[in-house]
Amino acid sequence: MKLLDKKTAFDTVRLGIFIVVTTVATALLAVTIGNISFNQTTKYRAVFTDAVGLNKGDDIRIAGVKVGQVDKIALYQNTLAMVTFSVDSDQIVDTSTHATLRYRNLVGNRYIALTDGVGGGERLKKNGVIPKERTTPALDLSVLFNGFKPLFTALTPADVNQFAFEVIKVLQGEGGTIESLLAKTASLTTTLADADQVIGDLITNLTSTLQIVSQRQQNFSQLLVNLQQFITGLSKDITPILNSVGSINSLNTKTAGLLQQTRVPIKADLDKLRITASTLDDTQSIWVKTLQNMPTKLNSMTRTASYGSFFNFYMCNFDGNVTLPLGTRIPVAYDNNSARCQK
Repeated sequence: MKLLDKKTAFDTVRLGIFIVVTTVATALLAVTIGNISFNQTTKYRAVFTDAVGLNKGDDIRIAGVKVGQVDKIALYQNTLAMVTFSVDSDQIVDTSTHATLRYRNLVGNRYIALTDGVGGGERLKKNGVIPKERTTPALDLSVLFNGFKPLFTALTPADVNQFAFEVIKVLQGEGGTIESLLAKTASLTTTLADADQVIGDLITNLTSTLQIVSQRQQNFSQLLVNLQQFITGLSKDITPILNSVGSINSLNTKTAGLLQQTRVPIKADLDKLRITASTLDDTQSIWVKTLQNMPTKLNSMTRTASYGSFFNFYMCNFDGNVTLPLGTRIPVAYDNNSARCQK
């Protein structure tokens, strides 16, 4: 008995340790995936002439390092956008700080970059506003890439992505120089010149396709915005998703065990059911005819028993059960409503 108690206590301790470790690991995973920060933050606001594509939860960065996130986006003075964002309290945002809306990648994800102005200034108070004169909206990629349309039609997707990303980085001031961009363009142009005939045929064949894509430009932009919102929603629901995955795994395990236990009895029942169905099918004409003639025969037997002397018994009613070969029991009952049987 003492050995059993010790084993139970040991198993309980092991279970407790497993639960604690699993909970801590899940929490760390949720914090990492959701980019959750526990630093003390200060809220500020910025006025943009255009904040399309920016969503709640997008990054606030200083020198490429995330220091906060977007909290709210609202219409301001009917033509502007007021963006409310939080920044770590140890980061200084002053009256010279400039806010720029930039592309994080070619899919359309955006973030706000904060840069210091010339000469510095006084530190903004909580909920302080960066005016539109010190904010810059994101690049219009549609106008930018339309200028490179003839170039892109003959490049591989990898080359297009690399070249487009370099263009964005240069124009946003994130790296590279105009000279390197021109060198890259010259290299691509030289490559294209070597395949002039191929490019000509390709442009001719894709003219109608490019026109259709250009006409659907707004729909494509909306698709990117909706995709960003979808990804943001998944990021917020990461904890329920992880919990549901664990529950589904547990359900699959239990279902597999249940099917394994009932597989043999179910197979035996199906085999017997197949035999019964085959027997009923083979004798269908017999039992169907018997059931059809049963009322007539019972009425004849009732009249004979009531008015003749052909039987040594008189039966008013009976009931019972009929047991089939497979063990199924069918109840059977009969009532005679003649005057002789009335009490």
